[in-house]
Parts: sequence; C-alpha cells; structure tokens
Amino acid sequence: MLCHMIVRWQALRGAARGPVVTRTLIAGCALVFVLGPASGLNPVHGTGEQLLAAGTDYFRRWGVVPDELFTDTPRAWLTPLTALFVHGSWLHLLGNMLFLHVFGAMAEERMGRPAFLVFYLCTGYVALAAYAAANTGSSQTLVGASGAISAVLGAFLYLLPRSRVTSLFPFLFFLPLRFPAWLVLLFWFALQWVAAHRAGSGPGVAYLAHVVGFSVGFLYAWARYRRTTRVRRPATATEGDSQP
Repeated sequence: MLCHMIVRWQALRGAARGPVVTRTLIAGCALVFVLGPASGLNPVHGTGEQLLAAGTDYFRRWGVVPDELFTDTPRAWLTPLTALFVHGSWLHLLGNMLFLHVFGAMAEERMGRPAFLVFYLCTGYVALAAYAAANTGSSQTLVGASGAISAVLGAFLYLLPRSRVTSLFPFLFFLPLRFPAWLVLLFWFALQWVAAHRAGSGPGVAYLAHVVGFSVGFLYAWARYRRTTRVRRPATATEGDSQP
C-alpha cells in the first residue's frame, strides 16, 4: 500500500511539472537567439556592418554548411546538433517555438521525457544532414529547429491523430478554427512536399529538411508504438494556435 502511494505521488509530481523537455528546448533556443547576433540585443556583436559580419561568422560556425559537412572535420559533424538551437530572425524563432509548444508537450507526455529528448535531437540531426546530402554543392548555411520540430509533427500524427488543434488558414481569412490533428498535419506536410520540389539550394526555407524530419518522425512512432494503443480521445486536445 505504501509503495503504491509513493509511486502514485511520484506520477502526480511528474505530471505537475509538465512538459519539462519541451519547455527547456524552447528556453534554450530563446536564450541562444538573444545572446547571438541575429537578435540585435547583445552589444558584444557590435552594430551596423560589424553586426552583419558577426552574424555571418556566427551562422557558419554553428550552422550546417552542406559543402563542408561531409568532410573529415569533427566540428563539421557536430553542426547538425548545434544548428538546432540557432535561428536567423525573430520570426524564424517564434514560428518554430510556436509549433514546438503546441505539439511537443503532448508528444513528450506520450513518449516520456528522456525518449522525447533523444528523439528530438536524433531526428533533427538526420533532417539537417539529409538536406546537406541533397545539396552537397551548396555553401548556404542551414540553421533552425524546424527539422526536429517536423519530426515531432510526424510522430504526433501517428500518436494522437484525433486530437484537435486550433489553426489559422489564410484562405479562410485567418479565422481561428479547430480541426483534427491528422487533417492539419497532412495539409502542412503536403505544402512542404510541394515547396520542396519547387525550391532550389539557395537561401530560403529548407523544405526538404521538413519533409525528411516529418517522415522520419512518423516512421519512428509507427515502428516504436504500433503495438501499443494510440490516444484517440479528441477531448484531450492540444491547445494553441498554429499556422500550417
């Protein structure tokens, strides 16, 4: 009886702490961005041309450079991890963190904290490395957590397909409407697929990393959890606004 009470107390205590990993990842990305040159808030990086030069050096140091990744330099092989915490602008950061906040919490709860953290880092690494492999001749720096977050979306689609999310669709005049997660995520994935086939290797959004991340995340969830019961209750929906 006492052991049962202790286990139950520990479970309730863990639930009360909430999505610790998701919140830590968001806080880490925000802190790295504020301290970096892209935020414009850290006087260490200077102003004007000095700030621009500092930004270029910063992104090349911590981001993925496709034509340098597949070399014998150990530092280059670490950049798909460091790049997950680097963002190029406030809009880039806020957009990624919004998606992570909305979908990461429930995915973390379903997977468990340690497993979710390993999943996030590994799938993010694979997504960025895959983009680099497809664009080995490119010298454009790739940064951002979108590859890992796309994997979270893919896993969410398998694990919680009937959860409902509040979404803003441009062609519906940005009205906040609630849809099943499977509809929102499949629509988002279709947009990324089309954009990936139209995009080049120059500056812009790395849609291919999104497609790879989403696919790897979904396949991992299918392989890992296909013998367990998926969550089908629409009442326990994830809350928040997302822009597919």
